[in-house]
Amino acid sequence: MTDEYKKKIGLPELHTLNITSSQWTQRKGQDTDTYECEELNEQGEVIARYTVKDSTSIYPPFGRSITWTQSTVLNT
Repeated sequence: MTDEYKKKIGLPELHTLNITSSQWTQRKGQDTDTYECEELNEQGEVIARYTVKDSTSIYPPFGRSITWTQSTVLNT
C-alpha cells in the first residue's frame, strides 16, 4: 500500500514513506482511510510529512480515489 502512495505522491525511488497513524471514516457513501505519513530520505531522516486519503464508494461501481496533501517540509 505505501508503494502505491509513494508512487502517487511522486517520491524518489530511494525514499521511504512511513505511515505514522491512520483513521477510518464512513460518510455519504464513502469509506475513507486517512493516513498521516512521513517521507524519509536515504539516510532515514524525516524530510516531509503528508496526509493521504484513500476513499472508496460503498455503492456500485465502487470508484476509488487517492488524494494527498503535504503538511510539512522539514529538509530538502
